[in-house]
Amino acid sequence: MLPLHGIGGRGDLPVPLWLAIYSAGAAVAVSFFALAAFWSRPRFERAVGRPLQVLTRIVDHPATRVVLKLAGLAALALLLGAAWLGNPEPSLNPAPTWLYVWIWVGIIPLSLLCGPIWRLANPLRTIAGLVRRTSYRPLPHGIAYWPAVAGLAGFLWLELVYPEGSDPRVVAIFTTTYAVLNVAAGIVYGPSWFAIGDSFEVYAETLGRLSPLGRGASGRLELRNPLAGLATMPQQPGIVGLLCLLLGSTAFDGISRWSVWTRLTGALGHIPVYTSGLIAAVAIVTALFLLAARATGAAQIRPAAIGPAGLPGAFAHSLVPIAIGYAVAHYFSFAMFQGQEGWLLASDPFGRGWDLLGTSGTRIDYAFLGTGLIAGVQIGAIVLGHVLGVVSAHDRAAELFRRRQLRRAQYPMLAAMVAFTAGGIALVTAS
Repeated sequence: MLPLHGIGGRGDLPVPLWLAIYSAGAAVAVSFFALAAFWSRPRFERAVGRPLQVLTRIVDHPATRVVLKLAGLAALALLLGAAWLGNPEPSLNPAPTWLYVWIWVGIIPLSLLCGPIWRLANPLRTIAGLVRRTSYRPLPHGIAYWPAVAGLAGFLWLELVYPEGSDPRVVAIFTTTYAVLNVAAGIVYGPSWFAIGDSFEVYAETLGRLSPLGRGASGRLELRNPLAGLATMPQQPGIVGLLCLLLGSTAFDGISRWSVWTRLTGALGHIPVYTSGLIAAVAIVTALFLLAARATGAAQIRPAAIGPAGLPGAFAHSLVPIAIGYAVAHYFSFAMFQGQEGWLLASDPFGRGWDLLGTSGTRIDYAFLGTGLIAGVQIGAIVLGHVLGVVSAHDRAAELFRRRQLRRAQYPMLAAMVAFTAGGIALVTAS
């Protein structure tokens, strides 16, 4: 079985763990009190970016769209071809690495740098669009983002719970099933389905809110403050569940590699115990965030638009940088090392003895990153993610609450942020 996690020196911190936790928690708390003292009016809610007309013309040109669509289709075909037809041994087949590293982890830098580009290259959108219809069924009432949450939960269960999740044929079955279901839904409900039902597109779009590139009200690409883009995230039911699922699953993955967890669960059934652990971790994170968000309602709210998801939905965008920080900290060494395997194995994707890229016999270079650098990236990503989360939450609170109540209203959210910070550092650095 391919070792999808635990690559790299997670436990080798350049400073004591207790000092890292205290310092990170203090950084989050200090940023909160500084904001409360000097930031009393919202700055991102109605911010306008600078239009990028030339880039908009390039991206929206039909030739660019065709190239992106063909690239997406080629990537899907290669993934399915390698998964179904390639070597059945996970360590000799690139498909698991392509799915779990190049796609799942690669969505993060791709979305942060390029904004809403996944939607343009999404091969499932392209395939569904080949079936032309004069009309589509309306999306079921109240469906919101829950289909994307369900699909993401299935993927994370496969990655973190199922013992054979890295088996190429398992990857093939999952990818094919996922593609067929979403293409079928796209044919029935039209392109609007992918914005709420395709887990990977919803995930990419959510992360892309923190990109300096985004679409303005006129539809043109804009260069903007990333936090201003984050403030435009729709407040729809299901988005809180999606982000808490991301945070909770990352937390569980860290817990499941603790020696204490291994000792306590070693004699029990793997799938039931790990499934229960995953559900429990997500439930704890969700409960903590919901409690903190709803506790802010003790203060009088200004007459402002609160979406269908209520106060938790209003503050859900603050979880995006936290989720990115957790993901970077958790997957950094994994992506840097295991990501090389995807390139090396691509030289013979179908197990035919080829050497298309001339990499036969080359091994992963584990020496180009030191443990100190890895630990620094992990801690830095978590702290930066939480500080940006505090800034985003404070700006939204400045929109919702009166000035004299602004600080008191945010104490519950501050407590949740500090807890997430300390827990995140402890999890990614535990051996």
